[in-house]
Amino acid sequence: MCQAGNIMNSTVSVDIKTTFINTRTQPEQQRYVYAYTITITNHGEETAQLISRHWKIRDEKNNVQEVQGMGVVGEQPSIQAGDSYTYTSGVILETTTGMMEGTYQMRKDNGEMFDVAIPLFALVPPYAMH
Repeated sequence: MCQAGNIMNSTVSVDIKTTFINTRTQPEQQRYVYAYTITITNHGEETAQLISRHWKIRDEKNNVQEVQGMGVVGEQPSIQAGDSYTYTSGVILETTTGMMEGTYQMRKDNGEMFDVAIPLFALVPPYAMH
């Protein structure tokens, strides 16, 4: 089961789809695995490069993990005006459900830096949805 969300930030939009990976999940070891696919679309008039990311990942016990790093999945993509960049990554929780949100730091061609909010999205297995 997928969940989706979308946010438009100035000239960049972020679309998110999540999938519970049942085949990799091991409840007896408190290991709940999710994949998320993110599409970043540049609606502006100039190229924007994704420089870094900052995630806040919260499980149902309110434990928070913060993840920061350069780029995404080993890349710092430059997204041309009107183009999109899509990547898939994953997260492992110790509880059945959780939430993620964060920011991307991006740079325009002229060197100007700007932040793009990644909206809060839920990590919920299909059997837990009402």
